[in-house]
Amino acid sequence: MFGGFSGTKLKVQLKMAVSRIQIASNKKSALLKQNMRDVAVMLSEEPPKEEMASIKAEALIRDDNLIEAYEIIQLGCELLHERIKLLEFSKKCPEDLVTVISTVIWASHRVDIPELLLVRKQFRAKYGKKFEEDALSNKNNCLNERVVAKLAVQPPAAYLVQCYLERICEQFEVDWQPKVKLSASQMVEPMVAPNGYSVPAGKGTGLGPQEPLPEQTPTEPVPSKPNGKIPPALKIYEPSPTPPPVVSAKPVMPPVAPSNPPGSNPAKSDDFDEVDIYIPPAPGAPTAPQNSKTDDDDDNNDDAPSAAGGASTGQSSSAASYEDLAARFNNLKTI
Repeated sequence: MFGGFSGTKLKVQLKMAVSRIQIASNKKSALLKQNMRDVAVMLSEEPPKEEMASIKAEALIRDDNLIEAYEIIQLGCELLHERIKLLEFSKKCPEDLVTVISTVIWASHRVDIPELLLVRKQFRAKYGKKFEEDALSNKNNCLNERVVAKLAVQPPAAYLVQCYLERICEQFEVDWQPKVKLSASQMVEPMVAPNGYSVPAGKGTGLGPQEPLPEQTPTEPVPSKPNGKIPPALKIYEPSPTPPPVVSAKPVMPPVAPSNPPGSNPAKSDDFDEVDIYIPPAPGAPTAPQNSKTDDDDDNNDDAPSAAGGASTGQSSSAASYEDLAARFNNLKTI
């Protein structure tokens, strides 16, 4: 019949439920260690946060109970997986499996294991709705009492919460003693609602406990020159004991004056036999008279001297000009 009981499907769902329960149990165990460490930190503060730590401890107890219930349900699924052939060929539920099957049906909607809901549908198709209702209502105490107690919604007793806190302090070596002592009647009752006795006054008012300022240590002066080890990139330059090599200086030639200095005769620019060097007149030296006549005036002068007389005059003038240049050069040396 479509949608009826199938031993193959039940076997697969039971195996998947076992794997899912194992994963969920390992995840809860890892979170428990972290939560216990958080509770130890709360109790080690000054003042200790007892009320917050008690709430965290109650959550730890609930997670611890859930892990314990997971392990019991996992054992039942393993047993049903091994006896799947017996379930397929028996019309009624075997007497030794009534508690196991009823517990799995009852816990299917109380734990976060989706495969258990599919297992519950298979058992309802196999044994009917009445068997499912008896399991959900715990008729004739057919359920596992330990699983029912671990998955109960009632909060744990205050004595159990305080025992958890003391055990956590002992495990993490925290020196803590409860400020509020529990009476005999309060030990069996659930933990009372927090009234805020462990919450200190606001720090903004200045009445609460103030945190001490950190001690300021005097800073040592930084030495100008480090002792011993110096990084190569920051090594200080020190002059070498050996003197630097002596470099001989080469004489520098004086700049060459222009070929036609101011005051020179431009008619001698084409003469390449002598290099005209302009020497400025020395201070205090007599200035030679300049001839105001030009070459054109000489050419146009009809009363020019004879050739012999002109040659002698040119030789005497060249000698006088050479002596004048030598005298100026000596004056420049003495300056």
